[in-house]
Amino acid sequence: MIIVMQSRAAEAQVEGVVHRIEDLGLKAHISRGEFRTIIGAIGDETLLKPEFFAGLAGVETVMPIMKPYKLASRDFHADDTVLEIGPFKAGGPYLSVIAGPCAIESEEQLRASARVVRDAGAVMLRGGAFKPRTSPYSFQGLGEEGLKILQGVGAEVGLPTVTEVLDVREVELVARYADVLQVGARNMQNFRLLTEVGQAGKPVLLKRNPAATTEELLMSAEYVLTEGNLRVMLCERGVRGFDTATRYMLDLAAVPVIQGVCHLPVIVDPSHATGHRELVPPMALAAVAGGAHGVFVEVHPDPEKALSDGPQQLTPDAFRRMMAELAPIAEAVGRELQKPNT
Repeated sequence: MIIVMQSRAAEAQVEGVVHRIEDLGLKAHISRGEFRTIIGAIGDETLLKPEFFAGLAGVETVMPIMKPYKLASRDFHADDTVLEIGPFKAGGPYLSVIAGPCAIESEEQLRASARVVRDAGAVMLRGGAFKPRTSPYSFQGLGEEGLKILQGVGAEVGLPTVTEVLDVREVELVARYADVLQVGARNMQNFRLLTEVGQAGKPVLLKRNPAATTEELLMSAEYVLTEGNLRVMLCERGVRGFDTATRYMLDLAAVPVIQGVCHLPVIVDPSHATGHRELVPPMALAAVAGGAHGVFVEVHPDPEKALSDGPQQLTPDAFRRMMAELAPIAEAVGRELQKPNT
């Protein structure tokens, strides 16, 4: 249920509604717009009746939210959410390119990647310290040492950092070093992990599971949002299909579908979706043309020697070309392609 406050509602009146919600054993989430304050009452809907709030001072309208994802819904927050991550923004009119290697292999390798992606225009540096692999014998990442390298290199090149957290026992550790916590596709419905990540207080990049519907992705985001963390980016990275020509089937229709019902930024990962580096640039361009708020791309200084996912990682030259091609498309669809000060 959402409670729309009158345009001139006093702060004490807003607090009165919040106290009423909490007295019922529910959570209150406040969304302050330019002209209205909206309060979401989240919890057991059987405890909620419009008449509980309609008579309170400062209340204009009381409406139920019919969608199962309450806080992610545009019913709760009509305008696009814009996240501030370091000096950059994600969502709304801004286009964010997040790039870096699949895995952090060494300080030298990450530094080389970071300089390439920053100089070409990426605004966030990605790199895996803990790697979820299908085979237990594959490279699993450098762990905390990788996190230290990521933090140091990110500060050196002036880019916020993004890395995946795999386990509830590692949330505090990863949050200590990284600017954005990534929840990977395998963990999209690890609800305990989502809750812990929501409590960590860092921006979250949540990836869609290959077998999940868009509504299931939004319901997973709701676990983070209900912990009071509204800084969530959703990531489309391909769904299961029958064609083996690509790693997954990139569902670009999911971008406008999600944006139609949800206010959170939507990012597209063409690297994991296609699995082939030659397909990454055209799919990145298509994602931006389709309205995505950003792309999440893997770049390695020497992909042939990469310890994980080498075939899908772009070379430095290919990434530079892709960034040059993105600029006119971003302009055509009204997105501001942010660039770091180099």
